[in-house]
Amino acid sequence: MSARIRSGLPLRVARWSATHPWRAVVGWLAFVVVAVGLAIAIPTAHTGDADYDTGDSGRAAALVRGAGMETPDSENILLTGGTAPQRAAAAAEAARRLHGLPGVADVADPLTSPDRSAVLLTVDLTRGTKDVGALQAATDAVQRAHPQLKVRETGDVSLDAAVNDRVSRDLSSAELTSLPVTLILMLLAFGALIAAGIPVLVALTSVAATIGLTAPISHLVHADDSVSSMIVLIGMAVGVDYSLFYLKRERAERAAGRSTLDAVEIAAATSGHSILISGGAVIASMAGLYLVGDVTFASLATGAIVVVATAVLGSITLLPALLAGLGRWVDRPRIPLLWRLNRRIGGGIGSRLLGPVVRHPVAALLAGSIVVLGLAAPALGMRIHQANLATLPQTIPQVQTYRAIEAAFPSQLVGADVVVPLRSAQQAQIRSELAAVQSAAGRTRDFLGGQPDIRVADDGSIAVLRLTMRYTDDDPRADDAMLHLRDRLVPDALGTRTAYVGGEVAEGYDATHQLHQRLPWVIGVVLLLTVVMMGLAFRSIVLALLTCVLNLASVGVAFGVLTLVFQHGFLSGPLGFSSPGFIVDWLPLFVMVVLIGLSMDYHVFVLSRVREHVRAGLPPRLAVQRGIADTSSVVTSAAAVMVSVFAIFATLSMLEMKTMGVGLAVAILLDATLVRQVLLPAALVLLGERAWWPGRISVPRGTLVEEPELVGAEL
Repeated sequence: MSARIRSGLPLRVARWSATHPWRAVVGWLAFVVVAVGLAIAIPTAHTGDADYDTGDSGRAAALVRGAGMETPDSENILLTGGTAPQRAAAAAEAARRLHGLPGVADVADPLTSPDRSAVLLTVDLTRGTKDVGALQAATDAVQRAHPQLKVRETGDVSLDAAVNDRVSRDLSSAELTSLPVTLILMLLAFGALIAAGIPVLVALTSVAATIGLTAPISHLVHADDSVSSMIVLIGMAVGVDYSLFYLKRERAERAAGRSTLDAVEIAAATSGHSILISGGAVIASMAGLYLVGDVTFASLATGAIVVVATAVLGSITLLPALLAGLGRWVDRPRIPLLWRLNRRIGGGIGSRLLGPVVRHPVAALLAGSIVVLGLAAPALGMRIHQANLATLPQTIPQVQTYRAIEAAFPSQLVGADVVVPLRSAQQAQIRSELAAVQSAAGRTRDFLGGQPDIRVADDGSIAVLRLTMRYTDDDPRADDAMLHLRDRLVPDALGTRTAYVGGEVAEGYDATHQLHQRLPWVIGVVLLLTVVMMGLAFRSIVLALLTCVLNLASVGVAFGVLTLVFQHGFLSGPLGFSSPGFIVDWLPLFVMVVLIGLSMDYHVFVLSRVREHVRAGLPPRLAVQRGIADTSSVVTSAAAVMVSVFAIFATLSMLEMKTMGVGLAVAILLDATLVRQVLLPAALVLLGERAWWPGRISVPRGTLVEEPELVGAEL
């Protein structure tokens, strides 16, 4: 072997796995089986209402829960069409059918709309009711008995069930589509069936193990409902990427005449080392989500960290074992046409861009920067808000029914709660003060007037005033109305007395406000951690700072695309959605950390290859040129997998999934091409040897030094 390899962690692990392949494979499978068994033996602890308490609205909700005054879940039956007597008769029949059904606590008297065109029947549910199938059956029976009317049901439970069903169908569709798409792209990348299946195998087993491991972990960090989807998304992306990098390098070394064992060891010392650095960068990026102080982000961060760590473990243990055990059979069975194309086509998109970039680095850097700034510019006007009815698919029947209720019954619009802790001796005075709040609110254009709805807890611990706004939950004026109530009306009436404003609008505002406050800190910490990791990995302050700048460029592009498409509605027709006029609050931050984490795969892999050539004695410009050329096909293949999978999410009906899919697909496409293969090489060429300052190009332990005649071997 004409390359000198010194010991390092990835190499030591790979050497053991390669010389004991069946033990490594059986050990990995046993790990996956045990992890999955944990999920069966230990039930997952999901998030509850208390986990989402934030700010004043959270304190109000905690007081209401502590006093046992939570508003019970309810279902609403809306009757429209026909005549007034027909609607009254149908409402009476519905009430008879609903009384005594499982889960029904009370049926309110029918309410007629102000214009006399609709009747509303509200059904309070018993605590813990999660199935309203019997209620829906009764509603359907009333509809059949009164065909001249339109009888519809919606409510807390039925809407949640409909949304969860739509999410489940969307995710099932995405998973069924993404797997064959990934396999096809791997076949295009390798031209052989076994080689194409190995990355998918590593990714799938990593995801399965992670889902099992998160069950016991959820008792420390409660699991949000969306965490499983995120684990699949991130796990498939990094699992395929890491395997792709490793496999490509191992095949290149075998093509250069190495034995299988030597090729595996060289891949471990180079690509395996890059995988460790990249995995650490992804984990560091995801860890920044804990700073938000939100249970959803904490759950997503935990799931992402575990799946990335598991994928890294599989890549440095299972992969070398499979490659050593299979030997040259990894390139069997070959798909004749794809195999020939794979052997002929090299370099990917980057090789076409590389020549002009290296020859004219200043022009390339300026042109690329102008494109990045242009795409990022819309982000300056980004507006974020919590998800609401406007962000749900309007084709869901329960959403349509909610809209109809909002239009016909102003008293059913969104509300606000004023919660005041009290002592028994204060009740009369506080009732008077809360009545003054109701009177003042009713004189504004924001709240309905009328008699104050004041309730006192049975234990006398709190008093609650319920106010009704004149707005729907997606009306931008609702936030202003709540703030006016919180900042002016309540202090004016209650003075210095402790009081909290809660309710749906306040909860959404407080969560978004906290995110706004902490977003700069999260961005700063994520970028700082990335800089530190890159500085330690490459011993270069310049490369670490360059990484930070390029990551900011990628994030700016992602935010600009999100704002342009989903806030301003650009391409909303072809993408099949209606813009709510804002971005759902959790998406920008989530897209940012995922993008930084995943793009570091390409970044570390490319820089590691360039450094290999620099250490082999090539001039900086030639080292950049050959390093980019050597890695371009791998980066192109890896980006193609991610872009294709995320693009599938862009076709789904749920706006949040569509937003995530479009944002990540476009951002990763531009990151893997414009940012990492135009801006990065242009900057490296201009920096020259200064790019590696203050480190010196030496041969630290755990790296590979290639002989000059081997430099530039194509992947």
